[in-house]
Amino acid sequence: MFDIKTVEFELAGRTLKLETGHVARQADGAVMATYGDTTVLAAVTGAKSIREGQDFFPLTVHYQEKFYAAGRIPGGYLKREGRPSEHETLTSRLIDRPIRPLFAKGFLNETLVMCTVLSYDQENSPDILAMVAASAALTISGMPFMGPIGGARVGYINEEFVLNPTPAQMEESALDLIVAGTREGVLMVESEANELTEEVMLDAVMFGWKGCQEVIDNIIKLAEQAAKEPWELPKADMDTDALQKKIAKEVGKDIEKAYGIKEKQDRQNALAEARAKAVEKFVDTDATPAITEQIVGKMTKAIESDVVRGQILKSGDRIDGRTTTDIRNIKAEVGILPRVHGSALFTRGETQAIVAATLGTAQDEQRFDSLDGDQTTNFLLHYNFPPYSVGEAGRVGPPGRREIGHGKLAWRALNPLLPAKEDFPYTLRAVSEITESNGSSSMATVCGTSLALMDAGVPLKKPVAGIAMGLIKEDDKFAVLSDILGDEDHLGDMDFKVAGSKDGITALQMDIKITSITEEIMRTAVAQAKEGRLHILGKMSEALETSREQLSDYAPQIHTIKIPVDKIREVIGSGGSVIREITEKTNTKIDIEEDGTINVAAVDGDSAKKALDWIKDIVAEPEKGEIYHGKVVRIVDFGAFVNLMGKTDGLVHISEIKDERIGAVSDVLEEGQMVYVKCLNIDNKGKIKLSMRVVDQETGEEIEKSDDKKQAAEG
Repeated sequence: MFDIKTVEFELAGRTLKLETGHVARQADGAVMATYGDTTVLAAVTGAKSIREGQDFFPLTVHYQEKFYAAGRIPGGYLKREGRPSEHETLTSRLIDRPIRPLFAKGFLNETLVMCTVLSYDQENSPDILAMVAASAALTISGMPFMGPIGGARVGYINEEFVLNPTPAQMEESALDLIVAGTREGVLMVESEANELTEEVMLDAVMFGWKGCQEVIDNIIKLAEQAAKEPWELPKADMDTDALQKKIAKEVGKDIEKAYGIKEKQDRQNALAEARAKAVEKFVDTDATPAITEQIVGKMTKAIESDVVRGQILKSGDRIDGRTTTDIRNIKAEVGILPRVHGSALFTRGETQAIVAATLGTAQDEQRFDSLDGDQTTNFLLHYNFPPYSVGEAGRVGPPGRREIGHGKLAWRALNPLLPAKEDFPYTLRAVSEITESNGSSSMATVCGTSLALMDAGVPLKKPVAGIAMGLIKEDDKFAVLSDILGDEDHLGDMDFKVAGSKDGITALQMDIKITSITEEIMRTAVAQAKEGRLHILGKMSEALETSREQLSDYAPQIHTIKIPVDKIREVIGSGGSVIREITEKTNTKIDIEEDGTINVAAVDGDSAKKALDWIKDIVAEPEKGEIYHGKVVRIVDFGAFVNLMGKTDGLVHISEIKDERIGAVSDVLEEGQMVYVKCLNIDNKGKIKLSMRVVDQETGEEIEKSDDKKQAAEG
């Protein structure tokens, strides 16, 4: 019934098993990958034909985590998995990026890659396993996939690299780096680092790439047993090379002239005219085969690519006239929005981001459900990319994969340099609104967010900047470009983004559109990126060098005190009644942690002081010899009980009310009356003995005895 094929091998001290032929047999390729007790199923399918008129490759990657994999039931009302989480979306992108450039040129069949986490042991991360399973499933599917690829995570613990570290090990790691590659070289890098040097980061990439080789070898072993017959690529029904030469002869000069225009919109208008000219001249739907507008457009784009790439490799001149290492003009501004807690406007050439920072309390933390359980984060970074930023009209909807990915990249760049929660107990949210875009808006977000947080008074350890690098490579010739334009990104071979402080890298992301790049190219790119990053940091410092010492007047001021753990219940009260009363009457927000730390947040200082005093009264302990102003809460025959603080009452015996004999307590006191009392004694059972007669009831000062009385008392 089943024709099961498997390979097993040791990777980082654990067994990785790849199996096919057991489940999902109707998919073109399906592989069950198991690492420890974590299991991921990857199933790939491809349409057998291309849709009419289609001129792009419709590849979709879905990574999904099932809560049963960790023995959990999803939270929420529906109790089933719903829309993809941020982590699932990011992992889908993580798998998509290295496999997309490896499909054969001309393969345009709709392709679906689905990776499902079926079992999770909380020791072996399923994201890397999903990448490996997807690579194996594609390799055996018969589709024209020029893989396989391998994937690995790299940690850096005690200045040593660790391959595929466990979550427990990652807590001690100064690096979280994911690398994917082929036998020939690196394809994709994604990382967050604690200000590591360029040398350490590159060594980590190469360490991870070497760790991928064992995976690649074993995927090939599985393919030797189970690979299906390769698909035949459709044969071209026209001589596209000849057509491209004709189009180049007609509009090539116009395209070269257009790419000599420095302003983006003027350049785009000139290119549109050249494209329209080519369409008018060469579209012939009556020809056999028909020459459609899509075909002519594709040929024209190829000519544009040849023009830009050739110009850079021959002379080093770029579209906007810069050299390969020049950075566009930069203008950094802070405090541009009057009522927000912190704001910045960062403009680099024709790329611009408005970033607003908001400070909140622990109640504003992001809570999310995951395979590892309920988790929280107190740093949020959201990235928005409206159509107008590139001069287009389009539909505006919820954040897509691109927005989520760019926001997370900027988050990784800033996160290592944020203050510890214990030192700065705020929830931080930064929102980047891209108002113009022509190259690397994600790195503009990094720069703008750094400035906005500092403008808000967040004590960043150091400012952070980011830069995007590009690559043009033909045979053995290559050129690395600093601060790439949008066109250079689209027509180039690499998108290499580096962010960090003056002392090291905090985030590195690389995607390439060719089969791989060499270590030499990467070393050139990171060295050039460091120069660019330092230049950008210098420009940012002209607007704001360090974090402001004072928070905005509109930001909540958080005051922290610590109380005994056994007093927490008293502050909260039955069903939260006490804490609710304090927050409502003082207009504050109060967060209480398990160790007794209490954070009181208020926009004005008086409100915070009232709440703090209230809490202190609740938890305070009376001290012998101290004078208190308290309320008479109960009268009995032998005296009166006076509330000193919170729920703490003490007894004023009838003999301690006045220096003279009184007939009845009620003749002198009544419930609700405020009196001054001195604490005479606290016995071993906690009972408190108070005195009114030794305290001046008007001033609250202790009454000094005369020398005669002292002598009489002593006698």
